[in-house]
Amino acid sequence: MKVRDLMTGDPATVDSNATLGEVATLMKQQDCGSIPVVADGRLVGIVTDRDIVVRAVAAGKDPKTLRVTEVMSADPITIGPDEDVKQAEKVMADRQIRRLPVVEHGSLVGILVTAQIARSENESTTGKTLKEISAPASGKGSHARG
Repeated sequence: MKVRDLMTGDPATVDSNATLGEVATLMKQQDCGSIPVVADGRLVGIVTDRDIVVRAVAAGKDPKTLRVTEVMSADPITIGPDEDVKQAEKVMADRQIRRLPVVEHGSLVGILVTAQIARSENESTTGKTLKEISAPASGKGSHARG
């Protein structure tokens, strides 16, 4: 199966001049946790709900005036739409990312998230994939306590 068969095509995006407040509003409207950032039609970054909380709000910055470029992850890992979904899974597991922008000829054409892959697989494979994506980089377990 190809990435284009599972990805969300034409995802919501923001311009690199958008404020975090604008991004948060769009995330709420779209019911999503990440928004690709584009400039002149090209993908330049991705901002997640966690980026907003950790890099802005927790740091005491004002999300209503702070630009997305201040907290986004620049030059995100991407995949092509004609790549195999298994390759996308490997990239996501190796890089421990849950959202993978899909780029063709330099332009954003979609986004692939773990839930889309999970829905297309059997239960055993899904569990393994999610475990690999979620495993701490150190392999020693999480330091966070809930």
